[in-house]
Amino acid sequence: MNGTAPRETPREGGRLAELDLLRFTAALAVLAFHYFIAFASVWGDRPAELFPAISTISGLGILGVELFFMISGFVILMSIWGRSLGAFALSRLVRLFPAYWVSVAVTAAVYGLTAATALDPKLSAGEYGVNLTMLQRAFGVYDANGVYWSLWVELRFYLLISILVIVGVTFARCLVFMGVWLLAAGFFAGSEEAWVDLVIMPKYAAYFVGGMAFFLMTRFGPRLVLWCLAGISGGLAVSAALDRVAGRVERVGYAAMPVPDWAVVATVIGFYVLMAMVALGWLRWLRWRGLVVLGALTYPLYLFHTAAAVVIVPALRDTLPPPLTALVTVLAAVAFSYLVYRVAERPLQELVRARRRRRGPSTPGTPSPASGPLSTIPAASGEKASVP
Repeated sequence: MNGTAPRETPREGGRLAELDLLRFTAALAVLAFHYFIAFASVWGDRPAELFPAISTISGLGILGVELFFMISGFVILMSIWGRSLGAFALSRLVRLFPAYWVSVAVTAAVYGLTAATALDPKLSAGEYGVNLTMLQRAFGVYDANGVYWSLWVELRFYLLISILVIVGVTFARCLVFMGVWLLAAGFFAGSEEAWVDLVIMPKYAAYFVGGMAFFLMTRFGPRLVLWCLAGISGGLAVSAALDRVAGRVERVGYAAMPVPDWAVVATVIGFYVLMAMVALGWLRWLRWRGLVVLGALTYPLYLFHTAAAVVIVPALRDTLPPPLTALVTVLAAVAFSYLVYRVAERPLQELVRARRRRRGPSTPGTPSPASGPLSTIPAASGEKASVP
């Protein structure tokens, strides 16, 4: 066996069920941050005062998106192995846009057809149209939904990793890509230059690189160079997380965001520990079939939980106690997310998946993403785990 030969990593049932669970946990963390910390205009009061017992843990939910970025680094690298640029682009379009388009339409309907005012982006019809492209930030148009900011980060990550797709994905090229990106992120940390934030993304690069390192451990074994990359990325990730949370606390005050620095550090380290456990196979015992459903719900729940809160909480907050109002809102958001998955996402994804199976490998003589030592992990499994 040579120095970069992949190892066998069989997966029962053909899915990374542990990543489905981590994704859903990250989505719930973001939901908790919004519902119990950030959405003061929705509740008409400071949420941290309405839910004091969970205010600190809910505040840490702001970092749920960072966990998504780590998972994305892992599964996107997995899904591009042996895949052409066209196949990668198609998989991203099919994965991202169906539920997203529904989300933009629902947001426009909420503010155009109801009396809802909380979190209203106050966009024109044309600006909602620009939001349909997912490139609104490139055109200086405000996000229709506050959670869309992370999709703009994801899109830029896809553009960067397309470099690997174009030159061909190998272990050595991955190391170079990851090392250069980490070096640039560390060098430009704290930079105010717009191009640095646009291209290098120093606030989030470490999470993507960390996820990539853990995938390479899954494929090639836990090598020292990969642990070093993961460790360096972890240090940068902790620093970035502390800055992000501190910025939020400075804006709203500690009473509204009661999250101490030690909890931020522990949370980010926890992310890395969990991803290391995935890479080392320590979570392979997670094989409950319900995790597949939770994984499918994650992206729609991320997109639609804001609209659910904007509509339901003001309607119930004066008649039901806050905990019951929150429970009803969460259940409604989950139910609607499942509907969106079944009606908008799943049919198109299955159509594309069937077409891909008929066509076979994307390049003659090149194994498909679902071949080789990770052959028991279908590409679709990774794709479903790559966005919030």
